[in-house]
Amino acid sequence: MGGGFEFTQICMKDSRSLTREDVNNVLQTAENSPHEKIIITHGTYTMPDTARFLSANLKRKDQTIILTGSMIPIQGFAPSDGPFHLGYAIAQLEYLKPGIYVAMNGKVFSPDEVVKIISEGRFTSIFEKGV
Repeated sequence: MGGGFEFTQICMKDSRSLTREDVNNVLQTAENSPHEKIIITHGTYTMPDTARFLSANLKRKDQTIILTGSMIPIQGFAPSDGPFHLGYAIAQLEYLKPGIYVAMNGKVFSPDEVVKIISEGRFTSIFEKGV
């Protein structure tokens, strides 16, 4: 990847509490970023919605943006899947073409296909059998 990293905090709240203004702030932050490769950590409940919103509204087409998160919140020393998903997103960022993606469960999804199956605690594609 080369170069350094820049961290920007937009908001810290449960994704079920995100407002239209919050999602617009995510959009504007990406739109105004000097970076072409961006990872957004996001609550999993509305992650597909934000991915679709970015895909529909982001004017820039030179960026690779991956949304990722954690099905098991990081609390103290309890095990969480968050570090795995973040590491996977970082690894995938190097190989994906510009666009919007969701990286969860060791897979990369497009905004048009991604769905969270709450009862199973996983993300999948609407195109996979048995969804």
